[in-house]
Amino acid sequence: MPELPEVEALKDFLTENLVGHDVVRVLPVAISVLKTYDPPVGAFEGSEVVAVHRHGKFLDIEGGTGLHFVTHLARAGWLQWKDRLPDGLPRPGKGPLALRAALETGAGFDLTEAGTQKKLAVYIVHDPRDVPGVARLGPDPLAADFDEDRFAALLKDERRQIKGALRDQGLIAGVGNAYSDEILHAAKMSPFKLVASLTAEETERLYAALRTTLTEAVERSRGLAAGRLKAEKKTGLRVHGRTGEPCPVCGDTIREVSFSDSSLQYCPTCQTGGKPLADRRMSRLLK
Repeated sequence: MPELPEVEALKDFLTENLVGHDVVRVLPVAISVLKTYDPPVGAFEGSEVVAVHRHGKFLDIEGGTGLHFVTHLARAGWLQWKDRLPDGLPRPGKGPLALRAALETGAGFDLTEAGTQKKLAVYIVHDPRDVPGVARLGPDPLAADFDEDRFAALLKDERRQIKGALRDQGLIAGVGNAYSDEILHAAKMSPFKLVASLTAEETERLYAALRTTLTEAVERSRGLAAGRLKAEKKTGLRVHGRTGEPCPVCGDTIREVSFSDSSLQYCPTCQTGGKPLADRRMSRLLK
């Protein structure tokens, strides 16, 4: 799933390639992609793009007519830029294409989604806050006013495990499964540690890991074309998706805890005092 760093890079890429151009066609190909119907998707056609914004993991293309094209790429979605879109209309039901947007220059982008779980979403709205997922977002962790005191205040009444808290978009916007693993590895904390048990020193360390991990990921992605961002994300990760590989910090073997539809990765030496965490899925199978 694209998370804050990749969506930030997509925002920068689209700012460079969309702003000042007219969107002449917005063509939904998959029925499931469009989540709003009033205003109709066709109302965005003819809009000059005046800005591109990011809200957590949401991309927001602002048109000069006052409408916003807001999209969430979900777990398996992506934006593919094309300097020249194919001629003719795409055929619904064929391949991963969900929506095509064309500019007056002949360039444009496709929104695609792999797999069978069609969660990619597009909203045409007057205000980004009309999108429920945007309206409920917590503060952006890279915002200038997101200091350590504000972070500590957010965690004050939390009773959850740290991994779940970091992924809650209503608490902090933009962090998902991959970067929560990376943040916790940098902070040397177990993903199952309770937020309520954090000391002041641990809260300070977690805040530093959050800001540093995301800032460095954004810098690695900055200036890359849309098509290269997925590969950059994978190469920049230290523990997430690297089960069985050596930890780049201590050399211990990176381990995994599996859930019904996802998994987390961690280093026992760096994060859990050398003790492997119980794999929830395997534990159920052994009962």
